[in-house]
Amino acid sequence: MEIAWILVVIAGFLEPCWVFTMEKSNSFKDLKWGALTMVLMVFDLYLLSIVMQTLGAGLSYAIWTGIGAVCTFLLGVFVYKESATFIRISFIFMIIAGIVGLNLTSEVL
Repeated sequence: MEIAWILVVIAGFLEPCWVFTMEKSNSFKDLKWGALTMVLMVFDLYLLSIVMQTLGAGLSYAIWTGIGAVCTFLLGVFVYKESATFIRISFIFMIIAGIVGLNLTSEVL
């Protein structure tokens, strides 16, 4: 069961990776970046599908999207120089609190 938690974290971190490569692909016009995007997406979803067998769809997807959202936000702030206002950071902390809350109340622990 512990492997499922490791895999969902890996899958969550892969999400911003393919977001980054998709942006670099220039709407898939650059085939090298576009191909890398597709490989990362397929591998990411494959890992998520494995995790769902253990943790269930709801918990797996919530953790996966939460990690992806937080990491993509950080990617936007540090790589693309998007704004990091107090309110945006507050909402990111709410996402993190939601993930922690789901984990603490999960019956699959």
